[in-house]
Amino acid sequence: MTTHIPKAELHCHIEGAASTELALRQAEKYGVDISGLIDGNRFQWDDFTSFLAAYDQTAALFRTEEDYALLSQTYLESIAEEGAIYSEIFTSPDHARGAGLSPDAYLNGLGEGIRRARESHGIEGRIIITCVRHYGGEQAVDVARYAAGKPHELVTGFGMGGEERMGSHADFAAAFDIARDAGLGITTHAGELVGPESVLDAIDHVRPTRIGHGVRAIEDPALVDRLAEEGIVLECCPGSNVSLSVFKDFDSHPFRDLLDAGVKVTLNSDDPPFFATTLGREYAMAQSAFGMSDDELRQTTRTALEAAFVDEDTRRALIAKL
Repeated sequence: MTTHIPKAELHCHIEGAASTELALRQAEKYGVDISGLIDGNRFQWDDFTSFLAAYDQTAALFRTEEDYALLSQTYLESIAEEGAIYSEIFTSPDHARGAGLSPDAYLNGLGEGIRRARESHGIEGRIIITCVRHYGGEQAVDVARYAAGKPHELVTGFGMGGEERMGSHADFAAAFDIARDAGLGITTHAGELVGPESVLDAIDHVRPTRIGHGVRAIEDPALVDRLAEEGIVLECCPGSNVSLSVFKDFDSHPFRDLLDAGVKVTLNSDDPPFFATTLGREYAMAQSAFGMSDDELRQTTRTALEAAFVDEDTRRALIAKL
């Protein structure tokens, strides 16, 4: 176990972090039959398309400000009990609207949950607003403008998720420019389902300081060198990658190779109960499968905190906990 190692997470989709237990309680609350969605402690899906469907079905169980407060609170408290001191959660105003909730109420609920977890467990949290790639560039601009207005004090970053196999980051450059000019940290999904060309596309068109996943960069040695030289941080999610068959097993995952090549890598859970993982399990797997020592795991946490979208006073306070 790695409970004694302070942990930090930069890549977690909050609707995808709902435990099966919480999802069942929410389904009972709203009278929704999700008998085909859950088996034990894991959500059921077969491929990336059915995973997205299961994700959306779970997200639809959260409909009010208090629902979202409960969601963020329970998730942050759960990882705090595994040793986490910091977490950033990906949020989507598009999901909020789909749930019939205003983006402001959505963020207020999530922020309240973060506040409660801070009070109960001492964990710090921030919010990254994301646009959805397969919704197109114009809608992304609308989301970026909303994020740029700093709708909540805990909103510190902007990113993009969604179907990586559609379009180019060039289609979203305007949205990322709006967010960057507003002082938001920039991250984006790339190099997960698509190869190193996806990572290059992101770097060249939206200039992120961090890349969500990015692990397919290992297929291009020149790109690996560029990531190391430019200090771009990869938000690696090994458990997710293996579950989605990006890599066949942990032995073939490139986390260690990227680290040894000088790339800044971090450990994250992505959508933990969907992939039968937790942040604690990601750290434990890194130790057992990648041969990471306690000191290397602490350094991984330091890398995450140094790349976190927080003010410098908060960063110093978090790093002091190492």
